[in-house]
Amino acid sequence: MSFLSRIMVVKSKAHFSAGGNNHPGDGSGRFEGTRKRSGTQARSRVAIMMGGFVLAYCIIGGRLIQYGFAQPDSVSSIGRADNLMASRPDILDRNGEVLATDIRTVSLFAEPHKIVDADEAVEQLATVLPNLNVADIYNKLKSKSRFQWLRRQLTPKQQSDILALGIPGIGFRPEKRRFYPGGATAAHIVGHVNVDNRGIAGMERWIDGQGLADLAAIGMTSDAKLEPVRLSIDLRVQNIVREVIDHGMKEFQAIAAGAVVMDVHTGEILAMASVPDYDPNNPASGGEEGWMNRMSNGTFEMGSTFKSFTTAMALDSGKVTLRDSFDARFPIRIGGFTIKDFHGKHRVLTVPEIFQYSSNIGTAKMADLVGIDAHKEFLTRLGLLTKLPTELPEVKTPSQPRVWKKINSITISFGHGVSTTPLQTAVAGAALINGGKLIEPTFLPRTREEADQTAVPVIKKSTSDDMRYLFRWNGTHGSGKNALVPGFNVGGKTGTADKVVNGRYSSELNFNAFLAGFPIDDPQYVVLAIIDAPKTGEKGIRTAAGNAAPLVRDIIARSAPMLGVEPKFGPDGSALLVSY
Repeated sequence: MSFLSRIMVVKSKAHFSAGGNNHPGDGSGRFEGTRKRSGTQARSRVAIMMGGFVLAYCIIGGRLIQYGFAQPDSVSSIGRADNLMASRPDILDRNGEVLATDIRTVSLFAEPHKIVDADEAVEQLATVLPNLNVADIYNKLKSKSRFQWLRRQLTPKQQSDILALGIPGIGFRPEKRRFYPGGATAAHIVGHVNVDNRGIAGMERWIDGQGLADLAAIGMTSDAKLEPVRLSIDLRVQNIVREVIDHGMKEFQAIAAGAVVMDVHTGEILAMASVPDYDPNNPASGGEEGWMNRMSNGTFEMGSTFKSFTTAMALDSGKVTLRDSFDARFPIRIGGFTIKDFHGKHRVLTVPEIFQYSSNIGTAKMADLVGIDAHKEFLTRLGLLTKLPTELPEVKTPSQPRVWKKINSITISFGHGVSTTPLQTAVAGAALINGGKLIEPTFLPRTREEADQTAVPVIKKSTSDDMRYLFRWNGTHGSGKNALVPGFNVGGKTGTADKVVNGRYSSELNFNAFLAGFPIDDPQYVVLAIIDAPKTGEKGIRTAAGNAAPLVRDIIARSAPMLGVEPKFGPDGSALLVSY
């Protein structure tokens, strides 16, 4: 038998023995084998289905995680999400009171490619968001972009209400919103930020200029708390200054007013305000008039306050002393102009009388004695003809004649022909009474020792002593009497300048100022107040004596105790006057 035949016989026997005990025609063995195969197949199918579900859920979970960490395809106008959360440092006053801080908020965005029904989405959003620009939002939702801002900086309630709408393709991104607890109190000093939390005015802009904006631009900022920036201003005094000038502007029917309080030995600005102003929490409410900081970013002819500088120049030159006299009987005629006194005495006046009666004629003759070149050099030395160096970005450059002639020197001697900022007028005024040192103003804390390191001597100490005497003399005998505060020895000089209208000086509109120091026997602070185009003043006096001087009086009376200046009274309770 061949090998193949033997194999076939073995297979046949094996097949026969498999059903050896069964009856012929019985199919139970075949059924039992089929049932086992069917159970195995069912279990396999269930396992495959379970594996499929697990795989599907893994894919879905993975995609959800991917979407969670993914950035929008279109970058917003303010950069990546981590930039949105970048913090700004708090701004504090010198006593630690908060002037500006960050608060958390959210902004609403849309992914237009996920919007199912733009019309319905707009209608639903309009029920929550006031003043919604329906056409603009609709165009954004129908655009082909994959990311659109819809509304920045929502309130928590608005966010909650929009979430309740359940609109597909609508989401929120965390942001920071700048908050100014004091509102308009220190608006022109602190400044404000834009919707992207970037400083665009005041010390907010200065902070960005110190490197914060550059770091934000390259994504190096974070949500970490930053060291606060402490300013030199005293919020209590700042509030007083703003209240006084705001009330004065309304009471004297003026178009604007302003004031500054500065430490004469450190250059620190303790308070500065300009009205009209604005609320930095809502900058748009102020308009152009409110945004204008007249104290540092406006230039004006400062009128007779400039006689302080002309007199100091004459005394410092050595050509004039307090004992000298000048003939003020007749007007000065030069270049087709006539220079005369507002309240002329028509006689020879001593230097203190020229200062007391604010004689244009006597002041012009002192300037003429010193000379044109020396006059220009002296005002430059005091910083009155150049841009004021300080941290505040909004500082305007003074204007002066292109070529100084004799007529220019004469008119500038009494405050016409040169326009400068009120702030730098106060800074120069401080140099007249602090011993003769010009100190750059600062809105940051500075010690007296630090100030002395950069202070520049501009006049002799003897000249400063003489100017303190003249300021006090004018305070008790001249136009400064309305600024007196019992016990605080206020001295100063008024300035009433005719405003230029259509290229000509108007006798109906004035720009008034009062430059003061206190206590004048040992000066600690200089205060300058301005009022633009007042229609009246105390006792109906429209000049600086009737409105600018009272503003200074009210500021000193209310703020001196907070500044640590103690009043001086005699045993009988009367105010002590300075003797020279």
